[in-house]
Amino acid sequence: MIGIVIPAHNEERYIGECLDSVLRATEHPALKGQSLEILVVLDDCSDGTRAMVSAKQVERLDVCFRNVGKARATGAEQLLKRGARWLAFTDADTVVPPDWLARQIGFGADAVCGTVDVDGWSEHDEAVRSRYMALYQFIENHRHIHGANMGLSAEAYRTAGGFQHLAAHEDVRLVADLERTGARIVWTATNPVITSARRDYKCRGGFGEYLATLVPGHIGVDACLGSSTALGVE
Repeated sequence: MIGIVIPAHNEERYIGECLDSVLRATEHPALKGQSLEILVVLDDCSDGTRAMVSAKQVERLDVCFRNVGKARATGAEQLLKRGARWLAFTDADTVVPPDWLARQIGFGADAVCGTVDVDGWSEHDEAVRSRYMALYQFIENHRHIHGANMGLSAEAYRTAGGFQHLAAHEDVRLVADLERTGARIVWTATNPVITSARRDYKCRGGFGEYLATLVPGHIGVDACLGSSTALGVE
């Protein structure tokens, strides 16, 4: 079984399009009728996210962590208990391509780290877009890490210890643990997802805050450019 985990905290604006894209990805002919389960981990949602997930007839799990690492880990454990052999992760404000899961599985690797593109730059000025494009590597063997575009085998996940209960950079920590255990990781730009470049980001230390650091004159930009945040952001 292939399990897909999507953490969400008050994502009624984006979750519908996200789920539509994930459902399309589960229907890819290359998956050859494999069993697939999607689990949305609703983390302290108080808006219409829950109703939208139910309307799509997608399974949900209600928690109250306000912690993306713990939400991902809890969702993963639920699917592992049901027999998942492969875990794929994305975010509620992200749209995946139709071949997203098929490409992950097709690599035959222990883990796959994909790239992200953004849905538009209307909330940022040209300087931010230019800075991002100059720093980001849309190439094979990149070293970007995104919880919004990641997949790995159940065995590799368990061996690495799974997602730690971190409020940010839980994905970076997991990849470091995968590398420590000798997992074979594919770093690919062939299955990019599209994520939100919104300014009202939910996760401190995640992708939205990283974009905010690219504003000219922002304190700490130079330090950020050399950190794991610049190379591996949710």
